[in-house]
Amino acid sequence: MSMKQPFETVVELHGTTVLRVCRALLGVHDADDAWSETFLAAMRAYPDLPESANLEAWLVTIARRKAIDVHRAAKRDPLPVEELPEVPTALGIPGAEDTDLWETVGRLPEKQRQAITFRYLVGMSYAEIAAIVGGTVDAARRASADGVKNLRRTYPGARPQSGLAKGARS
Repeated sequence: MSMKQPFETVVELHGTTVLRVCRALLGVHDADDAWSETFLAAMRAYPDLPESANLEAWLVTIARRKAIDVHRAAKRDPLPVEELPEVPTALGIPGAEDTDLWETVGRLPEKQRQAITFRYLVGMSYAEIAAIVGGTVDAARRASADGVKNLRRTYPGARPQSGLAKGARS
C-alpha cells in the first residue's frame, strides 16, 4: 500500500511548471495570483485525488482554468480613463432622453402607471400584469388602455397612434 506525497512536496515538485503555465497564459502581473489560486484549489481537492493520477497534468489543468477565470474577470473590470466625463451620461438608461414623458407617466393613477410600465417597459402580458397588480386580465388591459389614452391627452409630445406596443406580449 503506497501513500500519497505530502502536498508540500507536490508544490515543490510542480510549482515551477505551474508558474510557467500561468505566466504563458496571463503574463507576469497576473501569474502569481493564478499560481496561488491554482494551489489553493488543488490543496482542497488533493485528498480525493486518486494516487494513480498524473499530478503535473492535473495541476496544469487547474492552472489553465484559473487563467481563464482571470481573463473573464478582466472583461468585467472597468477600463481606466484619463478623465471622467463632467456630466453624467444617460447612455443605457431607458427613457433618459424623455424625462418629460416619464414625469407624465408618474402622474398617472397607480394602476394605470403600473400597467403601462409592466406592459411597455418590461413587455409583460396582461395576464402577468394582472397577477402582479391584482384583478383580472381585462382590468389590466383596461388600465393600460386608459393610461395610454391619458398620456395621449396630457403629454405634449404624444402621437395619435403611439408605437409603444411594439414587442409587448398579449
